[in-house]
Amino acid sequence: MRLFAAVLPPDDVTDALAREVAALRRLPGADGLRWTGRPGWHFTLAFYGEVADELVPGLTDRLARAARRAAPFGLALTGGGQFGHGRALWAGATGDVEALRLLAGRAEAAARRAGVPMGGHRRYQPHLTVARSRDAVDVRPHVDLLREFTGPAWTVTDLALVRSHLPRSGVPGEQPRYETVGRWTLDGAG
Repeated sequence: MRLFAAVLPPDDVTDALAREVAALRRLPGADGLRWTGRPGWHFTLAFYGEVADELVPGLTDRLARAARRAAPFGLALTGGGQFGHGRALWAGATGDVEALRLLAGRAEAAARRAGVPMGGHRRYQPHLTVARSRDAVDVRPHVDLLREFTGPAWTVTDLALVRSHLPRSGVPGEQPRYETVGRWTLDGAG
């Protein structure tokens, strides 16, 4: 299974982001981007890639432990930026970003302890991808508009394990499908 750990924003947060994305899509050059669908809006904590079936039970057990150790925390979507000269356009986060980073570190550690190969560690950069491109695209007008964006605050109360189903039809614009396969409450037990 192709898996990742994530924080999933609630509907009122994605409603606000959907309005912002609608404005972004009206900007010049927007047709050169592949816009992510609302069902795919999430903060990836740790990307696991293809995980062998026999490792999934250990991974889920360790993610459950990580969630029990983490306390709920406040977050909001705000601002944005780009990676790779317009290859990814994203909304950022404000609030208890350190708690989000800690949860990301725990999600990565859970995978390592479960035997999931993780590659090299990088400093966690909280972001929610709203568009991608295969080629370098000038997204400066989009980033400028995103800088002014702030969505509603919410309390992150759980950690999700998500399975991604990559497009297979070859139809242009087809989006990956995401399926939440596990969800654990943040208990704050330390």
